[in-house]
Amino acid sequence: MKIDLHVHSKYSTRPSQWVLQKLGCPESFTDPAQVYKIAKERGMSLVTITDHNSISGALEIAHLPGTFVGMEATSYFPEDNCKVHVLVYNIDERRYEDIQKARPNVFDLVEYLQKEGIVHVLAHPLYSVNDRLTVQHFEKMLLLFKNFELNGARDEWQNQILRTILDGLAPEIIAELADRHGIEPRFPEPWKKNLVAGSDDHSSLNVARNFTQVAGAGGLDEFFAGVLNGGSRTHGKASTPLTLSHNLYGIAYQFYKHRFDLDRHLQWDRLLRFLDRILHGKVDQEPGMLSKLYYYWNYRKKPKTGGKAGSIQQVLRREGHKLLADDPKLMKLVGGRNGSGVELEQKWFEFVNQISNRVLLHFGDHLMGHLSGGNIFNIFSTIGSAGTLYSMLAPYFVSFSLFAKDRQLTKRIAARFGRVGGVRTDVSQARIAHFTDTFYEVNGVALTLQQQLQLARKTGKEYSVITCDVKEHDEQAGVCNFTPIATYELPEYPEQKLFSPPFLEILNYCFENQFTHINTATPGPIGLAALGAAKILKLPISGTYHTSLPQYARYLTKDYLIEDLMWKYVVWYYDQLKVVYVPSKSTGDELISKGISPQKIRVIPRGIDIERFHPSRKDPEFIRKYVEPDRIKLLYVGRISKEKNLHLLAEVFRTLATRMDNLSLILAGDGPYMEGMKKELKGLPCIFTGYLKGEPLARLYASCDLFVFPSTTDTFGNVVLEAQASGIPVVVTDLGGPQENVIQGKTGIVVRGDDGTALLEGLNGLIRNPLRLREMGKAARKYMEDRSFEQAFDETWEMYQGRFPEVQADEPPVFAEAV
Repeated sequence: MKIDLHVHSKYSTRPSQWVLQKLGCPESFTDPAQVYKIAKERGMSLVTITDHNSISGALEIAHLPGTFVGMEATSYFPEDNCKVHVLVYNIDERRYEDIQKARPNVFDLVEYLQKEGIVHVLAHPLYSVNDRLTVQHFEKMLLLFKNFELNGARDEWQNQILRTILDGLAPEIIAELADRHGIEPRFPEPWKKNLVAGSDDHSSLNVARNFTQVAGAGGLDEFFAGVLNGGSRTHGKASTPLTLSHNLYGIAYQFYKHRFDLDRHLQWDRLLRFLDRILHGKVDQEPGMLSKLYYYWNYRKKPKTGGKAGSIQQVLRREGHKLLADDPKLMKLVGGRNGSGVELEQKWFEFVNQISNRVLLHFGDHLMGHLSGGNIFNIFSTIGSAGTLYSMLAPYFVSFSLFAKDRQLTKRIAARFGRVGGVRTDVSQARIAHFTDTFYEVNGVALTLQQQLQLARKTGKEYSVITCDVKEHDEQAGVCNFTPIATYELPEYPEQKLFSPPFLEILNYCFENQFTHINTATPGPIGLAALGAAKILKLPISGTYHTSLPQYARYLTKDYLIEDLMWKYVVWYYDQLKVVYVPSKSTGDELISKGISPQKIRVIPRGIDIERFHPSRKDPEFIRKYVEPDRIKLLYVGRISKEKNLHLLAEVFRTLATRMDNLSLILAGDGPYMEGMKKELKGLPCIFTGYLKGEPLARLYASCDLFVFPSTTDTFGNVVLEAQASGIPVVVTDLGGPQENVIQGKTGIVVRGDDGTALLEGLNGLIRNPLRLREMGKAARKYMEDRSFEQAFDETWEMYQGRFPEVQADEPPVFAEAV
């Protein structure tokens, strides 16, 4: 016999999800007769309905063959009102009234059910109904209940942990719990538990998706005898946030369909037919010719007005019809070929994801248009309209948030029983997701991330990089590159693009990979996605401040107001994080001066590949293809751009070249100032190598005499470490982080920033003292030998894991704040 032991009808009227409360619709909108029909069609031997504190739904189908009365009773621990749900079966109206009287106190309820011999099961044991469930409550429930449910609406991982814990119970564990809580189990062999399964369906979409089977049972009494004797088997498909979201959308759609009598529009509207089939599970007749002509005229031939944003409802409707017309897979649903429940929830996710991406692209284009045109008041209108999209996506945010909250509780319970009973739960390993928008770029941050990823793979650490880039890249273990919704170019900085990431896809990816920590290396769009995912999934989030964005903004726009606005945004963003990692003390001091709490700031260790960058890489034959080896070689490595103060370096070198006839400047890198700098230095001994990496770059470092880095906007300057490890001294400025990687007067010198005279005098003094250069180079190498990348990574990993408290549950999710 097969029975879905947990299913709801329209008599479950009080929704626990705030999104349904806001809509004013019931927790379920399914007619009892429909539950019966679907359950029978899907092979259930008997049918029951277990509405919350009601048997009205079960009584409504009681006259039908193969039914019995059930309910889901809400009860409470008297000491703190922690809610628990108890499934009770095969009761009559008299017993229902008795249960209603006993259920306010879970101890009274259990005593009554045991006294009357009523079969009862603890529903979704690891789900905190009103956010009050603790490890101690779960321990008490082990003493109160013999039968436990593997719930079809909950996380499959959660159900697996529950099964593992129950299988690992032993007499001594139960005895220890009974002594601690003062509860004596009133059933035999309390360490042996029975398991049942039910769908916990509220929308009619997943009736009988999960069920309990007892082999050889010929009737209800034999079925429950099999359950109580440990002879039941559970079956079903795993539930995910996509399942719960699909149900929430289904309940809301069914509510509105009834309220506004949408049936009368189904034959004319393809989008409505799609919604009806994917959110109500109905398959109707194919539309007639008039309906097809109506659709063809309105959505294929009718010209659309261009240039106007329209309301979000108009945009959603228009984009929905376009998507149905463009996607053959979705059209199959409209054509009546419905898939399984898992297929439907996946297709619905894809549909909502694509629609939300299209709408975000629509409003993003308008927002960028208003920004470039200076239409400030229109910007707020656009943002307000886009905010409506948050409401439309709320079921996904709610679902992921609930599943994440359950996982946190489950991990605490699993950890408790891993210590008590030797149960293997494997929930303690850190899994870190690092969000970045520069993984594929040519800079020190990207190089560091790539090295960290390699070391993580080598040492068996669970470390993943999440990025967003429009270009296709070769697959790399541990890297997930999402295709952006849209790409925006900055007029003042065309080489730097903003990629708008697909948030729902990222959220689902983070949940499926069970990350325990998130680190964000950018406050840009991908950083906002990281912040949103962390808020919804209740994950601790830290961030790394790599780039002096406000200074960049001022440098590029020549506008101090823009710099001030950028500072306000940067402070807001990093203030949302639990920990802020900075590459240097000066950077940390700057953030503190702008309002970031000093308690959040950590200076992150940075290392260097001291084997690759080594004085032994010096190679006269290699350098000869650029310049004669006997010349004095001044080197710069990095982005060729004005914000690195390279125009100042060009002026200084022009002066130096007139004083010394054996001096050459080598620039390794690429960037927007390349052609301009070539023109400024035309006719002078200046060599542009282009971008170098690996062995050629290591040889170049070691074969030069002095490294110069005039930037004032860098927070760290990885190239400064590479140069010193290669045995050459460095010249940096007193603005930014690179100065902290130099021992003044020993491994290099620090000059005043944005000061051409100071840079000229510093370089001139060192170049004219070859002996001092050589001594500084030796000291620089020795200084770097204690800064290996492996040591820095181990320290960084410990910091990334964090020791800050778990994020607490929020109702509703606070993703709107991140937006």
